[in-house]
Amino acid sequence: MLSGLRLVSEAADLAARRHKGMARKGRGNEPYINHLAEVAGILAEVTEGADAELVAAGWLHDTIEDTGTTRDELAQQFGDHVAALVDEVTDDMSLPKAQRRQRQIESAPHKSPGAKLIKIADKISNIRARIRSDPTAEERADLTDYADWAEQVVAGCRGGNAALDQMFDDTVKLARSSP
Repeated sequence: MLSGLRLVSEAADLAARRHKGMARKGRGNEPYINHLAEVAGILAEVTEGADAELVAAGWLHDTIEDTGTTRDELAQQFGDHVAALVDEVTDDMSLPKAQRRQRQIESAPHKSPGAKLIKIADKISNIRARIRSDPTAEERADLTDYADWAEQVVAGCRGGNAALDQMFDDTVKLARSSP
């Protein structure tokens, strides 16, 4: 098994290589790796760096969903726990968006403690990416829609980390108060 620092470093490396050339929605098409770094950073912050496997899974949380990476590949390189966390937060992209969203709401309370933390960190990052200083009507509507839905998902994930729950609440409050 890899040491904590090496595990996180190798997860960041794989995430960067697998998401190479991908751009993030919002924030002016910034590199997708920025989202993964933000999610991993949030998880490291709220756990005070105590869970390298969780932080590694934060880096990798979209690799199955967005790239050709398999759960087995992740298990071989990062261990079963990291692979299970990533698999648990992976959406079935063959389903329509509305159905994927509903499944996230319904499955959230049944996720493992670590998967719940990843879900909350992911929602924080995605809301932050939608906050603009001078949003168009379309951007404002997207932010409102996403924040409303994220609150429903996060309602089923709360209670595992008070700092993360507060960070989510603060992010939603900022989103609701932005112009």
